[in-house]
Amino acid sequence: MSIDTTTPFSDATGDIERKRRIGRAFVAICFASTLVGIVALVALIADVLYESWGWVTWEFLTYPPSQSVDYFLNGTRGAGMYPAIVGSIFLIALTAVFTIFLGVGAAVYLEEYAPENRLKSFIEANIANLAGVPSIVYGLLGLAIFVRAMQLGASLIAGALTLTLLILPIVIVSTQEALRAVPDSQRQAAYGVGATQWQVTRDVVLPRALPGIMTGTILSLSRAIGETAPILMVGAATSMFVAPDGLRSAFSAMPMMIFEWATLPQAEFQHVAAAGIVVLLTILLLMNAIAIFIRNKYDPRS
Repeated sequence: MSIDTTTPFSDATGDIERKRRIGRAFVAICFASTLVGIVALVALIADVLYESWGWVTWEFLTYPPSQSVDYFLNGTRGAGMYPAIVGSIFLIALTAVFTIFLGVGAAVYLEEYAPENRLKSFIEANIANLAGVPSIVYGLLGLAIFVRAMQLGASLIAGALTLTLLILPIVIVSTQEALRAVPDSQRQAAYGVGATQWQVTRDVVLPRALPGIMTGTILSLSRAIGETAPILMVGAATSMFVAPDGLRSAFSAMPMMIFEWATLPQAEFQHVAAAGIVVLLTILLLMNAIAIFIRNKYDPRS
């Protein structure tokens, strides 16, 4: 007759140890997955910085691109991206104006005024789906509507309207989330002292939701400034020697200029393309830093 020497306590101890090993393995897998993205990003940034070292100069930022590599190597001005920088600034400024009015206005109506019904749910579901549509689709839409149907041509305003379509769903969704984060008790307190719905929205809801709205808008614009496919479809120039001077003028942008340099066969232009990437990344990081600053400064929980 055999005697069972195991006890419930020893079984529980072994089970706990097994779960701990599984937990440690899961943490190690998650850490390794994180390292893949971080290592790839560090390698990319290191390679770009190495290729662009000594090529990001004041002349590079203030002069137009050169027409030949010989002029770039032997001339006094060199290859620059001033027209593309100015074009990107104008493009994002116009996109910001259109996006703030349309995106924030649509979100305020849906969240504060629209009745709860199937139509509202249908609209919100489609807005969320539009946020995941590839950017090239918005480029084709901009080409069909703004460039051809509205006869705007390959102009600055056509590019800005196309980028507005691209980031509008993201701005609407982020603004709605910021409005929902405002406690409903503050709305009810304002109604209790006789405020109208417009006064509650203007003086209570929007000021408290403003940090979230601004953060979402800036992050959306930082995505738009690096997009190439939409503005390529509406006819943005790959290389320009003058900055745009009006809404209907032709334009270029930093992603287009970088794309043009990267396709040139001369090895020197690969360094110039890397310098353009550094400028674009710097602007993106500045925009993201501004968004983080606004969120931390005006966050009521901080």
